[in-house]
Amino acid sequence: MSGLSGTLKRATSGSASRDPESMLIVANRKDGLGGRLLAMANAKALADRLGYRFGFTWSDTKIIDEGSHTVDLVGKIFDATFIEKHWMGEKIKKAGFGFVGDRDFTPAGMRAAERQRRLRGWICDEFHALDFFHDDNAEPVARSEVLRAFGFSPAVREAMDAAGRCRFPGPMAALHLRSGDIIYGQNRRRLVFTEKVIPSVLAKAIIAELSSRGLTTLLIGQDEAALDYLTAETGAMRTKDFGVGQFSEEVLNAFFEMALMARCQQIHASGSIYAVVASLMGGKPCIGTSGLFSHSRAVEIITDELRERPADYHRLDAAFGYRWAFRSMEDEISPAHARELLERAQAFDPENDAYDLKIAAAYFHEGNHAAGEAILKSLMTSQWPQGTRMPLPMMDMLTTKHGGYRAMARDFDGFLAAARAGHPYAMACSAYILVEALDDRASAMEMMARLVRMEPGNPIFRKIRRRVSMGKKPEAGRLAKARWRLGLIRPPWF
Repeated sequence: MSGLSGTLKRATSGSASRDPESMLIVANRKDGLGGRLLAMANAKALADRLGYRFGFTWSDTKIIDEGSHTVDLVGKIFDATFIEKHWMGEKIKKAGFGFVGDRDFTPAGMRAAERQRRLRGWICDEFHALDFFHDDNAEPVARSEVLRAFGFSPAVREAMDAAGRCRFPGPMAALHLRSGDIIYGQNRRRLVFTEKVIPSVLAKAIIAELSSRGLTTLLIGQDEAALDYLTAETGAMRTKDFGVGQFSEEVLNAFFEMALMARCQQIHASGSIYAVVASLMGGKPCIGTSGLFSHSRAVEIITDELRERPADYHRLDAAFGYRWAFRSMEDEISPAHARELLERAQAFDPENDAYDLKIAAAYFHEGNHAAGEAILKSLMTSQWPQGTRMPLPMMDMLTTKHGGYRAMARDFDGFLAAARAGHPYAMACSAYILVEALDDRASAMEMMARLVRMEPGNPIFRKIRRRVSMGKKPEAGRLAKARWRLGLIRPPWF
């Protein structure tokens, strides 16, 4: 590599003077197309505001992800000049870089950190990074202008220009119905990222509401069957009505689609990053379901639709509708109402063990420890024959963070209360919560010692005690992780 991009790469591996012009703001995300573009827009806008240089990493190999849009080669997305000036290769060495975006930061604070820690630059990957940035400039950091000015390749520019030439029948609003892994794949079993998806069972009501406001709906999504059904039921339009399939490569159709959304007066998309990028392109608002309906009204619409027309939807779409209803109202409804929604979801998705955990938690919240314990016993014993590896899937669901939070965190108190009441399977779960989520190995070991004394012949409890004795799994450090995996870390009393 030569030219400025070579200079950028060298700046990450050696010392550099620390005046602003030598400092870097780097976008280094490794997820889908929308996530990478949004991180780049954030990083470039921040670099321009501070007078820093901007760099980005991007794959030089094609990445195909069924849960997202294809991430094509860097040379297919950007032109040669942009690549030469800003591309830093597929990855960078993170040593010597600070991270911005998860807490408040200012130019003065950044420069102080640069001097104290001898930083080479900053990695700016958090989607909401600029919400944490504060300076004396009254103007917001200009992401839209930055994104539109990226040096996209001629093929990408042609796809976006083709979208700009499409004739709309009148004022339009885009509705992005994300599906993928959150509804159909592994993430549905973790009860996470629900807020990123507008349920397809709510779509008809959204389209009707937009129509009452004089807006024709443009449907965007990857679930062809669901989109065909909604088009037939509502008369909404599809991106294929405007020629979304005219390009031979998926990534070009994705840019066409984003540019088409960007022309709409509104974009309704919940937490979809793909749609956020389109909203930045067009400078249009990206609106969640609460922009049209209150949570309680949306839940009412969903439950009515699924009561009257359950066969119109894929069973996992129906399950997601109930799951979305539960998650959106979890802090406001009674345990009995929570169980009702969860049991309806489970009827459509019986393979999803996460519903059992939440139903058990609902019983614990209302003090019915025996009912919750019975569910935990059934679930734990059914998972045990799958192998003796720890943690069991249910325990992993209890404590593992996804997207920065634990889906079961608000239920820990209920599990611990049932454990204190002497229910064995609640005790086993609570010990794992204590060590892995609450970092209290001493209390966890005490609880497991008591449990093994209560049921000395139970092989599940002995295995969980062994796992608890190893302590919390290290989050960083190769040696620490290796020692932990080998079981060499022991509390002194083991």
